[in-house]
Amino acid sequence: MKKIILASASPRRKELLKLLDIDFDIIVSNCEEVFDDELSVYENLKNIAYLKAYDVFKDNNDKLVIGADTVVYSDGRVLLKPKDKDDAREMIKFLSGKTHSVISGISVITKEKSISTAVETKVTFKELDDKEIEEYINTNEPYDKAGGYAVQGIAGKFISKIEGDYFNVVGLSISTLYDMLKEFR
Repeated sequence: MKKIILASASPRRKELLKLLDIDFDIIVSNCEEVFDDELSVYENLKNIAYLKAYDVFKDNNDKLVIGADTVVYSDGRVLLKPKDKDDAREMIKFLSGKTHSVISGISVITKEKSISTAVETKVTFKELDDKEIEEYINTNEPYDKAGGYAVQGIAGKFISKIEGDYFNVVGLSISTLYDMLKEFR
């Protein structure tokens, strides 16, 4: 297999990719993440993952490049990373007591071909009171994560149910990526 590059600054994606026991480098994509209102959230995430991968691939076209992007999606709303404490508070209140989707786009590119897909996992939050929300947003955890929470962190205590790929909620479906990488052998 070609040398692999992960086009992501996410420490969580880096740790998850290590679980596949492969050598890889990281080159962060400078691609702007723009949602097209004409496309579904799934198509948007596949496109953004592809654009992130391609942004790195164009200068490394002898390599295999992986791009990914993850959002929290509920009631027609896309939740990205909170901008500030007020945004984090509003996101966690919005998710409280509900089931939402965590959707990730994943793209793999080589000179020979590219594959993109989207993976969805359903996550159910317990009903949270204002004190719990305030205590949580006063930690550093919410601020660099889609939807303002980390399933593998402090927020794990708020989650009553997960349907689908746990690692997708962390930031990268390693099972899906493993299957995609087999297409490039």
